[in-house]
Amino acid sequence: MEAGDGKEESPQPMGLSSFQLSEEYGFLLPKPLTELPPPYSPWMDIAHELPQLIASHQLRARIHQMPQLNTQHLQGREELHLAHLVLSFLTMGYVWQEGEEGSMKVLPRNLAVPFWEVSQALGLPPILTHADFVLANWRRKDPSGCWLPCRNLEPIISLPGGESLRGFILVTLLVEKAAVPGIKATIQAIHALQHLDDERLHRALQGLAAAIGDMDKALQRMHDYVDPAVFYTVIRIFLSGWRDNTAMPHGLLYEGVSEQPMAFSGGSAAQSSVLHAFDELLGIQHSQESTTFLHRMRDYMPPPHRAFIRDISQAPSLRQHILSSADLRLREAFNHCITALVDFRSHHIAIVTKYIAVAKVRAGQEEAGSIGKPPAALEAKGTGGSHIFIFLKSVRDSTREGLISA
Repeated sequence: MEAGDGKEESPQPMGLSSFQLSEEYGFLLPKPLTELPPPYSPWMDIAHELPQLIASHQLRARIHQMPQLNTQHLQGREELHLAHLVLSFLTMGYVWQEGEEGSMKVLPRNLAVPFWEVSQALGLPPILTHADFVLANWRRKDPSGCWLPCRNLEPIISLPGGESLRGFILVTLLVEKAAVPGIKATIQAIHALQHLDDERLHRALQGLAAAIGDMDKALQRMHDYVDPAVFYTVIRIFLSGWRDNTAMPHGLLYEGVSEQPMAFSGGSAAQSSVLHAFDELLGIQHSQESTTFLHRMRDYMPPPHRAFIRDISQAPSLRQHILSSADLRLREAFNHCITALVDFRSHHIAIVTKYIAVAKVRAGQEEAGSIGKPPAALEAKGTGGSHIFIFLKSVRDSTREGLISA
């Protein structure tokens, strides 16, 4: 963690490179690039027109005409992250342009090969991830302006969905931004455990609970910015992957990369590193099935984030320390963190219910969205491939079981 106030700080649990933790941005990519160098204009030109090209059913034709570009001219991880963002959006648009029933089973060489090369360089899979969709996909119109989605924030690259797509990306971004003090508090808590400093540990737990509460407030803004019908009928399919998806049971063939199709999960909030980190610190024990899914989602995180979560899991046990402590203030502060996390997960379930279960019923009563029918393969599943309500309720309930009784 970068020292922002000149005070002496213990070192981070591990060294984070380009997609690093910082005082201001946490897991967000700080000030992402918004343009690639001129040789990559064929990618950027299509990316900036994506919603229109998909709506007019012209994206696939444009991609077929696209030259195969050499990725070796991309310099630095910031350019690689933007390239991954752009190529992932092109891929999702290409595969799902005609909806679920018209999905493509082969990604053409001129897109598949550079996407694979950029993905290998970053340690990310060749599909749209949470890191692309949110963490690296934002800019401020006024660099000195505020973090308000309607006024100063906008995505760098978009898909169909208009203002609802913009709101979905930016509200999720605000949740990640609200988590920043919680990430800092997590590091402080580990340092306090290592030094047996209960006073500092108490302050850290208070900070973590407050941050989770602020994440919850940010999440509630989804209701203000995202139309459930647009999310369900238009946006959701473009977040879908080709693993655990009956619409693409064999996966996607990346032409020029592999002779066999490959299966990858779609973008999912479960790929956000924040709650993984908090769960590890608080010692939350999820069911075996949920844990298996969550650990698989870590493969979709930037490697430094995975390493950060792993290091938290290897730190001294916060839960055991509090159980063996006679300090009731520590127990109360710990339980406040658990309760805040339970509330956050309960509110997430309420949002998923509104934007998927209720929206599904309404979509069945009305005409389908402008892109086509809502994806049947996603009716009971999240875009990451989990059985969404079973998974979310299991995770919420196992979080509640983490409370320490007086």
